[in-house]
Amino acid sequence: MEVAYKAELLINSTLVGDKCEDSLDAIARDINLLKIEALEINNGQTQRVNKNSIHIASQLAVAVHNEDLVGLDDKVKTIIDRLTRGLKQLDVVPIVGMPGLGKTTLANKVYTASSVRSYFHVRGWCCVSQTYSKHSLFVQLLCSIHSKSPDEYLKMDENDLVQKLKQVLLRTRYLLILDDLWDVEAWNLLENSLPNDVNGSRILFTSRFQDLSLQFKPGSEPYHLCQLTDEESWALLQKKLFDKEGCPPELSEVAYRIAKICRGLPLTIVLVAGILATIAQDSWEEVAKTLNSVVLQDEYCMKTVELSYSHLPDYLKSCFLSFAAFQEDGVISVRKLLWLWISEGFVQQIEGKSLEEAAYNNLMGLINRSLVVANKKGAMNGAKTCQLHDLVHEFCVKKAEEECFLHIIHSWKDPFGLTGPSNPHRVCVHDTRKLKSWELMLLFPNLRCLLLLGNQEEDGGILLPKLLRVLDLGVLNFRKSFPMEVVLLVHLRYLVLCRIRSIPSAIDNLSGLKVLIVRVPLSDVELPETIWNINTLSYLNIKKLEFATWGFIFPDGNLEVSPDLDHLDTLNLAIDTAKDTCKRHLQKILKKLPSIRRLKCWRPYRLQAALRNCDKILVFDCLNQLQSLCLTDFGGYGFKFPLNLKKLTLKWNYQPWSEISTVGKLPHLEVLKLLRKSFVGKVWVMKEGEFPNLRVLQLSGLGIRRWTASSGNFSRLEKLVVHSCWNLVEVPSCLGDCPTLEMIAVVGCSVFVVNSVNQIRQEQMDGGNVVLKMVIEDSSEPSSSEDESSSQEG
Repeated sequence: MEVAYKAELLINSTLVGDKCEDSLDAIARDINLLKIEALEINNGQTQRVNKNSIHIASQLAVAVHNEDLVGLDDKVKTIIDRLTRGLKQLDVVPIVGMPGLGKTTLANKVYTASSVRSYFHVRGWCCVSQTYSKHSLFVQLLCSIHSKSPDEYLKMDENDLVQKLKQVLLRTRYLLILDDLWDVEAWNLLENSLPNDVNGSRILFTSRFQDLSLQFKPGSEPYHLCQLTDEESWALLQKKLFDKEGCPPELSEVAYRIAKICRGLPLTIVLVAGILATIAQDSWEEVAKTLNSVVLQDEYCMKTVELSYSHLPDYLKSCFLSFAAFQEDGVISVRKLLWLWISEGFVQQIEGKSLEEAAYNNLMGLINRSLVVANKKGAMNGAKTCQLHDLVHEFCVKKAEEECFLHIIHSWKDPFGLTGPSNPHRVCVHDTRKLKSWELMLLFPNLRCLLLLGNQEEDGGILLPKLLRVLDLGVLNFRKSFPMEVVLLVHLRYLVLCRIRSIPSAIDNLSGLKVLIVRVPLSDVELPETIWNINTLSYLNIKKLEFATWGFIFPDGNLEVSPDLDHLDTLNLAIDTAKDTCKRHLQKILKKLPSIRRLKCWRPYRLQAALRNCDKILVFDCLNQLQSLCLTDFGGYGFKFPLNLKKLTLKWNYQPWSEISTVGKLPHLEVLKLLRKSFVGKVWVMKEGEFPNLRVLQLSGLGIRRWTASSGNFSRLEKLVVHSCWNLVEVPSCLGDCPTLEMIAVVGCSVFVVNSVNQIRQEQMDGGNVVLKMVIEDSSEPSSSEDESSSQEG
């Protein structure tokens, strides 16, 4: 690995005109010595045949939350009975059992059960794990209760969070889940903040420690989650591998034997299923023998994870080990993860696919092997967030340290004792509160990846190792507008900054930069003319607060003579110009982005309720690769969309409903979100033949009163969300005939809409649809103050 890094550094240094300590001859000598040493090690040993490249036909499904475990229905009913019956006093219900049994899965099934949702007024969830803070626990609970981004709560101090939680829970019947509890201290931090209104509120916790419940409440009887029987193990293995088709007869004997060897642990079974799904059938016997030997050893689950890891192709091992940088039980943004992999060079280009698509294939390789869990789907049906089972994460951290892949710093108390056995190339700092700039340079001169995940309030500039390729400074609030040292890091490929207004012209020193992200900017972020010189740039994005809208402002210079950004895939764009030049400026920029796939575009200083002008058309159909488009605050303009568009989000555009046919005719459109004031008027008539491939439709904050459609408009619809459309009388009744419908959510709408949706649900049930999920919340009429605030916001 060291020699490979040296070779890569030499090549990159030559490309960017930087000096490198090593010469080509010295590296070549090192490589030749390694070849000789490798041959000596291998001499006389039987070579292991790697059959990972041989795939069998498999129906392995990607399970969200791994909720498809068998034998849980009776357990769920038992837990729900304990939660909803018994004492009116605040009570605790523990679920305990060894790692890998599915405690979290069981708790999640209980948490989301319809009877639990209707019985408890308020529900909250937090993952405790081994390392936690009081602040983190309260933020998690409040976010889950209100279904909000954590940004609002992260700024609050502990006392304010305590008062906020008390206020939310007071005089309500609530259920709080404390997942993966290791000791009673976390409960002690929360207990005094929880009101007891003697109304049947409950605390449910999961733990691998059987006697922990006694420390909560003497005499408390925990629910012991037991191992699966042999038959349940066999059923789960078949479900994971073959879904409903069942195991082929020629594999039944060895597969059943493997299921028994798994000792009734669901985690082990799904991991082994991940191995079996990716190797040839004649290798299953070898897996059975390996598992038999693992049974004789301690830490059985960890050994099974080791087995899964050893069966990974080499190109997936680095991707897997990168998860060690994230905290236990952390929910990880898939898009962030993919671009980290790309920037680190873990992803190889595949013909006909973008780098992000190739990276996503890698992620699916890990998900299909059950090493990674996809726990939230995006609108485009891909995984939006993911995480690792805590046991898998524990293995990942140990393996990353063992292979010197990543060095993790949990506390910066004694920096000079943190270097470990070697000088690491990747460092992740979880606590940056005592971080000193010069310490990084002294401790880690060969550092190539630095992720700062703690809470550093101020650092005017930071002295960094020059070899850095990945730098996430997203937690640092700089006194300067930009740390000038960063633009000297000529090898940098991935850069995250926080709370800035502009990017300096020297940014083009970073000639290999692929990813530039600004978190919580102070305003729209101004880009310099030199941004056009970074032809490797692929991802320009802004991570904002929940309700803020910010973007990058491109310079007004001579765009005609500037180079194109040929590889730019994703962009948050702000068109900060006068209304008469908006169209011209936007069209010039779009011509410079031939490969753009995701574009968010907004115009500051909008004219409120601007009238549609037939002469003002913003043309996007020049973007042949565009798949996702979000347009905000373009009142007065019409749009011409590319036919290849799959996802469209519109907000504050004040379009008349007569213009919706422009959208309805898009042949590949799958996701449509019409948000506040995107269209104005009282009537929407969907015409025959429109929206032929629409899967997801969201209507939010619209003044529409009547909405009509035909069954042909919903031939593929899977999800409908209607939010805060107070004037709407009903949703189209033809939805009752939709053959693909999976979910309807109605939030903050009139009782008439609720009644029409309930009628659709009955029609769907009569037609045999047993999977339809309904979410109905807050269906009372808005107050006058709410109406007033809505009009002011508009």
